[in-house]
Amino acid sequence: MAQTPGVNTPYCDVYDTDGREILPNDLDRRIIGYFTSWRTGKNGQPSYLANDIPWDQISHINYAFAHIDDDWKVSVNADVAGNAATDMTWPGVAGAEMDPTLPYDGYFNLLSKYKKANPGVKVIPAVGGWAETGGYFDANGDRVANGGFYTLTDSQARIDTFADSVVDFVREYGFDGIDIDYEYPTSNGQAGNPDDFSFSDARRGKLFDGYVDLMKTLREKLDAAGAEDGEYYMLTAAVPSSGWLLRGMEVNQVTQYLDYVNMMTYDLHGAWNEYVGGNGALFDDGKDPELSAAGVYGAYKGIGYLNGDWSSAYWRGAMQGGRVNLGVPFYTRGFQSVNGGENGMGGTAKAPAGFNCPAGTNNKCGYGAEGLDNLWYDTDPSGLAIPAGVNPIWHALNLENGVTGDYVASYGVTDTLEGDYVRYFDTVTKNEWWWNAQTRTFLSGDSTEAIQAKADYVADTGLGGMMIWEFAGDFDYNTSKGQYEMGDTLVGIMHETLSTATPYGATKANADRVMPTQALDIAIDYTEFALGDNNYPIAPKVVFTNNGTVDIPAGSKISFQYATTDTGEMSDWSGFGTTTISKGHTGDNIGGLDGDFHTAQFTVPTGGIPANGGEIVNNLKWTLPVAQFSNVIVTIDGVDYSTTYDHLRGATVVDEVSTGNGDGTGNGDGNGTGTGTCAAPAWDATTIYRGGERVSYNGAEFTARYYITGTAPSTTDPWGPWSHVATC
Repeated sequence: MAQTPGVNTPYCDVYDTDGREILPNDLDRRIIGYFTSWRTGKNGQPSYLANDIPWDQISHINYAFAHIDDDWKVSVNADVAGNAATDMTWPGVAGAEMDPTLPYDGYFNLLSKYKKANPGVKVIPAVGGWAETGGYFDANGDRVANGGFYTLTDSQARIDTFADSVVDFVREYGFDGIDIDYEYPTSNGQAGNPDDFSFSDARRGKLFDGYVDLMKTLREKLDAAGAEDGEYYMLTAAVPSSGWLLRGMEVNQVTQYLDYVNMMTYDLHGAWNEYVGGNGALFDDGKDPELSAAGVYGAYKGIGYLNGDWSSAYWRGAMQGGRVNLGVPFYTRGFQSVNGGENGMGGTAKAPAGFNCPAGTNNKCGYGAEGLDNLWYDTDPSGLAIPAGVNPIWHALNLENGVTGDYVASYGVTDTLEGDYVRYFDTVTKNEWWWNAQTRTFLSGDSTEAIQAKADYVADTGLGGMMIWEFAGDFDYNTSKGQYEMGDTLVGIMHETLSTATPYGATKANADRVMPTQALDIAIDYTEFALGDNNYPIAPKVVFTNNGTVDIPAGSKISFQYATTDTGEMSDWSGFGTTTISKGHTGDNIGGLDGDFHTAQFTVPTGGIPANGGEIVNNLKWTLPVAQFSNVIVTIDGVDYSTTYDHLRGATVVDEVSTGNGDGTGNGDGNGTGTGTCAAPAWDATTIYRGGERVSYNGAEFTARYYITGTAPSTTDPWGPWSHVATC
């Protein structure tokens, strides 16, 4: 991660000498669970309290949710009587007795009490979420649309106010850091909660810059507070996994500020459209119904981007594997009146005529399951249940057993059970689902088979762990009642697997790319992205800045690695000759991507990169989203150097480099005094040249910036179709 300048950050409070997080409960990988504020039991529905958490099997708890108030501060409505976080109590409930030594009650009291009894388990409040990214719920439960993250990041002053309040909040309640659930800082139109579109769409071109400013500020202020307090405060984020959303999030330049990311590798399909697919597929099978309908497979060489493996590779491209956690759904999403597919999977469920589609779906929604098949429903602005097939896993298991459960009436459900719910598991995608052939109802979520497959995947790939939405969906079996209820069976599967795994991956580079221990002070910035819906190809201007004291000569090579989520055809419009020199994956991604990285390389152009702030701008282009580049190596006269951009542990910044001739061809010295012999073929007026092709003309070499014919290369037109590369 990026270090905060001038701050002696106490990393060793959390990390060992190899840079891995110190985990409790014999875990080698994280088990992170969201604990929600609304399952209090006060409404007659089953409760899930702090004493129900399997503290002896997990590593982290994320409390959901805090929000941003009208003063731009973090809040849990602590000034509202009876609020769940700091004022509610549960008299007579065993295990829910308050700690009388604390000046507050509620969930925060219980979390503090159990945290003391389970040292090493970290408790981190999450800010935002789907419903409170662009607003918050007031004392009456009404949503106040103040813009939330969207308007907070309009100014640095607001960001500073929020970050300062986060430090106070963490200190006051003894938390271990903060989790940011901003859904979503993307430049795609109509992304996120439809209630927030008036805020998000108006700011599409500015949201990601504000997100970077927010995360940088939080990192710096948490580090400064940690240095004062003698403990390390974590900064984490829930992040999207859909390739569509990520296309509008530049290259996620926030990764350097985060301890880890929790991928929301669920909600990959749902009733926002008619395509019936798995809630949280781990792998692609080449048949995803939504991607097939959109022509994605044909456009991107068979690569599907709605699965956990693709998302893992996206984030792994910019981070150590150990800083990436796979999200899993302890709940279902589902459809009714499904047509086609295999036991529903891959079919369609069009909403019937006259159906009131939710906002944000352009009246093209799917027919979401409802009633008995939608126990954990959300409500629309008028208070009506939104059909979406959302259920805890324990309810799905009861349906499978032909049991409605003694709890259904508390959720307002009066339906009787019809037909049989048969469970299926796909060995390729690792999707798990229930299919009722009589009612044509499809429900998909993670039960025992999917969770085991995903735990094995995390253990085998070096990822950091697993994140659960939400604890209360886990199950045990109540023999006396003959029904499944809230429990910890799935967490137990995860713990058994992740407590016997090897330590997670702690380096960005794999063993086949040895990073030099000598580093040059080089920064890389990614600029001028098109808005997400127009970001085809992805073609930012990438700025390489030499902050060192020695010039980087023309002809030097810069190579970097990028995620295999892309098709592996990196090039440029700058004439630097950018090309992919090795691929970590080719072809479709059925069953998973083969490797972590593609490797690309280009040649430093005439003039080099001057010291003390000199820069070059490479207008790169690629196809599918990737996160930041990694493992950058600069080669000068055959000597390799890493860069400060990668924040490489153990590297020494040098202020001397090998010097010599080097125009990239071996024929010149980069100063216009070459041998006169050009290596590239001579320019021909009748030949059609494509971007990146190199020619020689009048004693110099040029690279075509784009498709061109008939126009002679020239050194007098720096913005023309030809880029001057070297003097021969």
